[in-house]
Amino acid sequence: MIRTVLAVLFMCVVFASLASADPSGADASRGSRSLIERDAAVAVHQPGPHEGGGDTTAYPFFAQATDLGMVFRKRVLHRGSALGYHVQEFDEVFYIISGTGEYTLNGKSQPVSGGTAILTRAGDSHGLRPTGNQDLVMIIAYPKRAK
Repeated sequence: MIRTVLAVLFMCVVFASLASADPSGADASRGSRSLIERDAAVAVHQPGPHEGGGDTTAYPFFAQATDLGMVFRKRVLHRGSALGYHVQEFDEVFYIISGTGEYTLNGKSQPVSGGTAILTRAGDSHGLRPTGNQDLVMIIAYPKRAK
């Protein structure tokens, strides 16, 4: 399952970078169940998840695809924000695109930066905060929970 999530994550990052070359916003998926979405169309300002505080920008890609079994999003942690420290309920993958941060896993902190992939397993506790002067930009993928 994790290999599948990582493969999908990689392909989505590649496809997102290719799709961004067309600034027209045209939807090439008409007549298909496949989707193309762009940052500007889905951006939402939110406080840091899990009571992390501060200001973040979430990009909940494909949120309207009810039959998709995973969540795929980009999140920007702005200075002073964080993903609050919490117990993880399911496997989750972060891929840091840019910026620097401090990732805490089960009480132990370590630096992270662009090019870092993080797998947090169900039952572990974790949190993440940006460090330095730049935003911490990441892609997040995890299984969609049944409602």
